Amino acid sequence: ELEIKKMAKTGNKEACKVLAKQLVQLRKQKNRTYAVSSKVTSMSTQTKVMNSQMKMAGAMSTTAKTMQAVNKKMDPQKTLQTMQNFQKENMKMEMTEEMINDTLDDIFDASDEEEESQDIVNQVLDE
Repeated sequence: ELEIKKMAKTGNKEACKVLAKQLVQLRKQKNRTYAVSSKVTSMSTQTKVMNSQMKMAGAMSTTAKTMQAVNKKMDPQKTLQTMQNFQKENMKMEMTEEMINDTLDDIFDASDEEEESQDIVNQVLDE
């Protein structure tokens, strides 16, 4: 633009036209460059998304195969029986623990009663 202004001051109209045409072409080329750059960036992003989707599909395939193998090896009836046995044994253990705790409580309570009765006997004898 400065060159065009300089040529206009000198009165060189042909040079102004040539420089103006070059300026218009340069601006168009600049816009094209921005458009191409934007498209390249978009394509790069799409490529990354597609790559991620391929990896996810591979992981899902592997997971499905693993789940299928596990399901083939697991017998639902056997698993149910195992869980029922666990529950049964767990209840037994809880009952045993409760009985032990009750017995210990009785022992300690009896010990406290004996100590208290001995204190009363000593107190009466001291009077």
